[in-house]
Amino acid sequence: MARGFKEPGDKPRRFYKAVAVAPDGGGFIVRLDERSVRTPGGARQVVPTERLADQIAEEWAAQGEHIDLAAMHAARLANTAIDAIPGAREATADSVAAFAASDLLCYRAESPAGLVARQAEHWDPLIERAGREEGLAFVCASGIIHRDQPEATPARVRALALELDDFRLAALAFGVALYGSAILALAVVRGWLDAREAFELSRLDEAWQEERWGVDDEAAERTARLRGEAAMLQRWLANLNP
Repeated sequence: MARGFKEPGDKPRRFYKAVAVAPDGGGFIVRLDERSVRTPGGARQVVPTERLADQIAEEWAAQGEHIDLAAMHAARLANTAIDAIPGAREATADSVAAFAASDLLCYRAESPAGLVARQAEHWDPLIERAGREEGLAFVCASGIIHRDQPEATPARVRALALELDDFRLAALAFGVALYGSAILALAVVRGWLDAREAFELSRLDEAWQEERWGVDDEAAERTARLRGEAAMLQRWLANLNP
């Protein structure tokens, strides 16, 4: 956050008028009036491309009388990439690999036949592509009983995660948590899928139930919020390219 800025329990009042993006060394930074944005850890929030800085600046500019930090997902992801990832790359890769060991896409419905077919139609091609292009072998099971993946699979996912730079590794970890799937998150980082499309694939079961029983307001609100996070992630990854 900006120098001297703290994150209290209540939403803080907006303390700036102008938001701008400026070059900073080999990267770009957001400025709030004359103050450079800093991370909670006190580092300058320097991001690698002007487009990514613009995305973060949009979040600051969109704030009203009070600042809703929880809704500033791009700014928070940048903080993670700068403050947390460099000192925790191994642990972050471990967490991604743990999802691969029990990946959402590998646990299939036993019934009804329509849902079983829908999962196979949309999920099988991704599993096949992960094997073909990344050397990842997954086994699928019906029901919720855990089935071990080949020992090499989580290790390979971990290695792929560690090949990424800090900003893309932060995006991968964000995607894994959003989707409940290392396969979907890796597909998004690799550009096989739009992040928003991956979110819809992660909720095939929920969508099936909604088609039959309807949607309650609380579930609809949660889904809308997560769709917004997926849209942010898609822009984030696109904006990492100059």
